[in-house]
Amino acid sequence: MPGTLEHTLSRFRRRQEDGEGMPGRISAAQFRAATEERLRSLEREVAEVKGRVNGLIFVVTGAVITQVVLKLLQ
Repeated sequence: MPGTLEHTLSRFRRRQEDGEGMPGRISAAQFRAATEERLRSLEREVAEVKGRVNGLIFVVTGAVITQVVLKLLQ
């Protein structure tokens, strides 16, 4: 077990030295820009989902109204 732990730790240290694994530090401006881009992307996806839900509600409401009208005419 100690050999496995030492092996794993040495692999982790090598990855950090090689620049793999953990990303480096970024500036506040880069972080803000990345965050704003992610937020814009999320807003677009939410707008798309909202449009799909509204369309689904419209279809269901239309089907219900159609069924009610058909039952009333029979």
